[in-house]
Amino acid sequence: MAFHIVLVEPEIPANTGNIARTCAATGTHLHLVRPLGFNTDDKTLKRAGLDYWHAVKVHYHDSFTELPDQFPEARFFCASTRTKTRYTEYAFRDGDFFVFGKETKGLPSSILDAYPQTGMRIPMTDQVRSLNLSNSAAIVLYEAFRQLDFPGLE
Repeated sequence: MAFHIVLVEPEIPANTGNIARTCAATGTHLHLVRPLGFNTDDKTLKRAGLDYWHAVKVHYHDSFTELPDQFPEARFFCASTRTKTRYTEYAFRDGDFFVFGKETKGLPSSILDAYPQTGMRIPMTDQVRSLNLSNSAAIVLYEAFRQLDFPGLE
């Protein structure tokens, strides 16, 4: 059982560190798509996931297009405030990829346009532009685990 979190050009090391910690806690693979807004040896990144970084299955990619090429059978769910379907409306399954964009701009239209049937959003009031990236990743990931009755997690 393995899910995948994809961060496309993440900018804030603490967010990536928090997501890495969530990935370590769940056995989820973390895919980082360059360019990154920090070095992976950044102290802030390591501090957020310090005791867990060794347990994270991290994969680096030079572009998002490498992922569908490497995983042609995979399903990619793209998180965005610009989509209409709630993340809870999907039936997730083992091996799914959850794709998140950079903190300041979200996912580029080219990625959203490539996956129009799997765009997902987290409901919220119109008082804020978006949720924190690490919170969003955790919300979606734990919904996927909940749907499958938390396999491998105690």
